[in-house]
Amino acid sequence: MYSKDQASQLKQAFWTAFGQYIAPHLSADQEKVNWINYRTGVKHISFKMQADQKGASVAIEISHPDKEIKELIFEQFKEFKNILEFQLGETWTWELSEVNEYGKEISRIYTSLPGASVYKKEDWASLISFLKPRIISLDEFWSTAKYSFELFN
Repeated sequence: MYSKDQASQLKQAFWTAFGQYIAPHLSADQEKVNWINYRTGVKHISFKMQADQKGASVAIEISHPDKEIKELIFEQFKEFKNILEFQLGETWTWELSEVNEYGKEISRIYTSLPGASVYKKEDWASLISFLKPRIISLDEFWSTAKYSFELFN
């Protein structure tokens, strides 16, 4: 068991290592990108990577405060479902309504890797191998799909 400070330092070390590992990769538009804090350019749509003691996940999160608009954005993603899943090479979980860690209702499209822990350095390679190709694939998808979502800005 780690103290809160030790746990925080391990998570920070992991994300630093991940950032250094993925930094040489340019976006699909051949630009430098901050992969860890990926910016979609569309308000209320974000790509999130998470790693903790239980596993890791990569998600598209829709956080628009207006429930109807949030649902419209989710439906817009459904229109791109085949393209998205082709780009990702896998099927993700689609949740129209979920409560995030802050108690806010969001919509989420995600995949997860259970069982690996960010607190075990021996798991870092599998966590990185899980996160890296998925965030890169999301970027490739987004480079063409984002224009269909700009009306929600």
